[in-house]
Amino acid sequence: MPLAMVMEGETRTITEFKGQEEMKRHLQDLGFIRGEKVRVVGENASGMILMVKGVKVALNRGLANRIMVNG
Repeated sequence: MPLAMVMEGETRTITEFKGQEEMKRHLQDLGFIRGEKVRVVGENASGMILMVKGVKVALNRGLANRIMVNG
């Protein structure tokens, strides 16, 4: 399931990425790595605030839709 579908307060594990290699590398540089846990801290119409590796990261929904997590 895409990370964008996860509800606030839930924690999931990253399983894969969809998209071009450059985008995948960018997400990995931000700490989004396959097998890493990610928690949805907050969300609004434009994006999501996520906690990954102890750091809060804001992502727009377009990028969050490209990160697949366990359902």
